[in-house]
Amino acid sequence: MGNTVYSVIRKYGGDSTRLMDILIDIQSELGYLSDWTVEQVSKSLDIPRVEVEQTLSFYHFFAREPRGKYTVYLNTSVVAGFYGRREVAAALEEAAGCRFGEVSSDGLIGLFDTACIGMSDQEPAALIGDAVFPRLTPARARELIAGMRAGASVEELRKSYGDGQNGSPLIHSAVKNHIRRRGEVVFSEHLPGEAIKRIVAERLSSSNIIELVKRSSLRGRGGAGFPTGMKWDVARKAPGEPKYIFCNADEGEPGTFKDRVILTEVPELAFEGMVVAAYAVGARWGILYLRNEYRYLRDYLESTLEEMRSAGLLGMAIGGARGFNFDIRIQFGAGAYVCGEESALIESAEGKRGEPRDRPPYPVENGYLGKPTVVNNVETFCSVAKIVLKGPDWYNAIGTPQSRGTKVLSVSGDCEAPGIYEIPWGFTVNDVLAMAGAKDVQAVQVGGPSGSCIGPDEFGRTLAYEDLATGGSLIIIGKSRDLLVDVVHNFTEFFREESCGSCVPCRALTGMCGVLLDKIIAGKGRRADLDNLLSWAPIMKKNRCGLGQTALNPIITTIKNFRPLYEKRLRGDTDPVNPGFDLAAAVVAYDRAAGS
Repeated sequence: MGNTVYSVIRKYGGDSTRLMDILIDIQSELGYLSDWTVEQVSKSLDIPRVEVEQTLSFYHFFAREPRGKYTVYLNTSVVAGFYGRREVAAALEEAAGCRFGEVSSDGLIGLFDTACIGMSDQEPAALIGDAVFPRLTPARARELIAGMRAGASVEELRKSYGDGQNGSPLIHSAVKNHIRRRGEVVFSEHLPGEAIKRIVAERLSSSNIIELVKRSSLRGRGGAGFPTGMKWDVARKAPGEPKYIFCNADEGEPGTFKDRVILTEVPELAFEGMVVAAYAVGARWGILYLRNEYRYLRDYLESTLEEMRSAGLLGMAIGGARGFNFDIRIQFGAGAYVCGEESALIESAEGKRGEPRDRPPYPVENGYLGKPTVVNNVETFCSVAKIVLKGPDWYNAIGTPQSRGTKVLSVSGDCEAPGIYEIPWGFTVNDVLAMAGAKDVQAVQVGGPSGSCIGPDEFGRTLAYEDLATGGSLIIIGKSRDLLVDVVHNFTEFFREESCGSCVPCRALTGMCGVLLDKIIAGKGRRADLDNLLSWAPIMKKNRCGLGQTALNPIITTIKNFRPLYEKRLRGDTDPVNPGFDLAAAVVAYDRAAGS
């Protein structure tokens, strides 16, 4: 045990800012992080033990006790619920002989819940170790447990491999890409290195690159839509060295999985966009922050980076240009939705809790290790590489006047063809529903839980920044679903669990909303409860980050667009006693303490 801990720490040079990597690697070797391990990490890195404790206590995938030789994390997402998650969970419990949140008595199998793992197009899905097992059924669940009891390796538990690069020796995953529509930007043909070679051959300056990006009107594809060229320009002019480029691939928004597919099929395009950004900004180092659930891509992505170094597209003197030095490393998260927010992501990459920072200053001025840092997402960097090659006029000819280019959509839920659709901005929701083969649609969740839940009267709206902006997720909800129970309740639980707890409104109101929603679903709610829920929305705007500010959206947007579904469950306002209060249940703990 000791040799493992110390060798991992030496691997990272005893650098305390690499605490996340150190804890992840130690847990991968030992299975969990014991008190002794925490103490040794603290002493070896010369940091207070509380700093180690607060980091490992923040992230879902860090374990303080053994979680079984085979640790099964079953997705709790909305779409998993649509396709039989409850039945799969019951089969796992029966076969393993333990309940979720427990380890079997022989220490062999641990069953645990986990939030969306980026597999909404192939649910229910589970993680066993680093491997993904999609499209589970009760029969398949029992088969997996039987294999574990027979001593099969995780590799041997797989039946087949997915399409595209998923089947390559460096990935060997059962995951499917489900690319339904290839667009003109991200999934169009590309020869790796072309954009870099153009920069070097034509001796473009950093100003030239930023001007190209500005003229293309490229906006960040993470949802907020901030102009990319403007962000890069501020970072270029900001004092401080070295500068950093971060690629945000921590797509934790339930229903989103586009980055998974992009990094499986065209990772070199995203990396090339990072190199272009580095040239424009004057950055020396880049970091791909990748969600823990995608660790099965690690060897493949590391190999891609090594191939780029060998080809002179990464490292020293890129493309033969003296002084053009830039390299990229991969940083994994450990299970925290809030790390999708750029300042929380940076905190996590520094080895800390992923809590959003107060702003200003913004990351472009004071980011990773206090230095100017550009944070863009995977799709944005892919677009940059194509813009350098084909020019802003080509890019501006795609999409709408206010929303240029294409958008990669993650489409899931009640439809015949869930998957990836790269479309020009300007398509309507109805267009997407037709492409995906969706029928009898009750609602569409646009932009994940933090977005908006819209009804049929809004399906004619345009997917564009000027109308219905989205980071890329569309969850289709059929008429057979109970919108409040199957969807809103799930999303509300998700936000309550994933709140970092830093801001009082988010910490308190996500829980309070859950209580009121449970009361309404149980048929004990009153109109005053709906009024309270709506009145809390402005208070949530006081939260530090955008994720906290939108945490009540699942309830707020469905009250707005589907109010009758709430009202038919209300008991009314005539009862002077709160009908949701259960006196007997409330005093159980007191009776137990008093021995009565």
